[in-house]
Amino acid sequence: MQRETQIRLRGYEMLEKTVNKSGNSGRVYVPFEWIGKRVKIILVEP
Repeated sequence: MQRETQIRLRGYEMLEKTVNKSGNSGRVYVPFEWIGKRVKIILVEP
C-alpha cells in the first residue's frame, strides 16, 4: 500500500494537470516557455 508523503518545494510556477495516454506511457503538456527548464512532477493521488 502506498502511503501519502508530504513534500515541500520552492518554485516559480505551478500547474495542475491530468496525465494523458501517449503510446505505452503518459504525457503532460507544459507551456512552451518551459522547454529546456528543470521541472518536477509529483503524483498527487495513488
